[in-house]
Amino acid sequence: MALLFVAVAAQAQEQSITETCPKDTVNGEEVYKYQVPKSIGLYRIGINFNVPQSEIVRMNPQLKERGLHFGETILIPTGQKIEKKTEAKIEQAKIDIQSAKPEIAPEVKDTIVAPVAPAAGKTRAIELALMLPFESQQTKRSSNADKMMDFYQGVLLALHDLQNDSTKYRLRVYDTERSERKVAALCDSTELDSVQAILGLAYPIQIERMAEWCDLHKVPLLVPFSDEIDQTGHPQLMQFNAGDQQEADSLCRWIKQRDINCVAVEVREAELAASVRTLRKQMKAAGISVSALALRDLMSDSASYALSKDKENLIILHSDKFNQVRLAIPHLEALKAAGYRIRILSQYSWQKETINLSQVYTSMFTEIADTEAYDAQWNKYFANEHASDAPRYDLLGYDLLHTLVEYLSGKTSYAGLQTKVEFVRLGTNDGWQNTQVRIVEK
Repeated sequence: MALLFVAVAAQAQEQSITETCPKDTVNGEEVYKYQVPKSIGLYRIGINFNVPQSEIVRMNPQLKERGLHFGETILIPTGQKIEKKTEAKIEQAKIDIQSAKPEIAPEVKDTIVAPVAPAAGKTRAIELALMLPFESQQTKRSSNADKMMDFYQGVLLALHDLQNDSTKYRLRVYDTERSERKVAALCDSTELDSVQAILGLAYPIQIERMAEWCDLHKVPLLVPFSDEIDQTGHPQLMQFNAGDQQEADSLCRWIKQRDINCVAVEVREAELAASVRTLRKQMKAAGISVSALALRDLMSDSASYALSKDKENLIILHSDKFNQVRLAIPHLEALKAAGYRIRILSQYSWQKETINLSQVYTSMFTEIADTEAYDAQWNKYFANEHASDAPRYDLLGYDLLHTLVEYLSGKTSYAGLQTKVEFVRLGTNDGWQNTQVRIVEK
């Protein structure tokens, strides 16, 4: 009887937890988002959710290195797979989309950066290249591969929209994986001779090699992801992501407009993020004073000497990796409960984390516009779950292909479904930088 009672109680607890936990989709797999309470271990969580510990660790690889922590949010697989279209079906969708317009026939080399309007009665032809790490040849794909596929699908929908009466487009697609060799081989061949613009590449070493080719052939290269590239001497290189200094300048302007006590917490010198170092430098140049707070004092709840009771306290954590600052969050929440006004300098990438504090962060993304027509097209051709919800990589692909085409017609700004892009040349012989950095308060 006692054993039966225990079994029934465990079943009731499991049902209660699964009913209250929010669900999400990660890499095509349905998961629970579970905030870890005090005094519970991985074994008990596995029992409560009826999931093997190995499956929980698979979804949360950080647990291998540093174990489970109170207050963090982990992912628990439900056992449900979300059906995704295969690459073959997506390639068929590509064919369906492009069938509205035939591909251009002659492959004429054209190195003009801003093509002139076509003569009366003639059709302009533009050939574009998309270069992303799809990892299609690898047996074990990274989670980024699904995001790249989302990006690709968004590009295809943009191409569908762009096929109008006056212009025909051809899209060349390349899986660059993590290989500099693949990019170098493309640059050394005649494969790209007819290409008029390139979108993509994710790794700095690949970007540097391709930028040299683009400068030589006067072909614009729009980079969607990396902010670790030097645009000096690369007049064809266009960077979507903001650089550290841009983000720091935007935050400094936001701080100067408010009566805020800035507090820097030394998380770990070895983990000092380059972006935070740049921010501290720009704050000093802007005349913004910053108090120092030792991490050991924060963790022992002895942080009052650096805080103000009369002002909002902006807490700058010296890392842009949430796992490095996760343990500090409950102590900051306790300070809030004690009457201090606490706001943390957060990161866009922390959006799925449970943080019961006011935040401020920079973002390259605007509020998502009405996507009803876009979503209808997506469902018509793909009908699979998006790999991520913030940011939407499909919307990014859609927006940036439109942005690149606008640039080819001589325009340097574009307002899309998820982005607002404004390119400014950094120097006479340097590349272009998107300057639209948004400050988000939450």
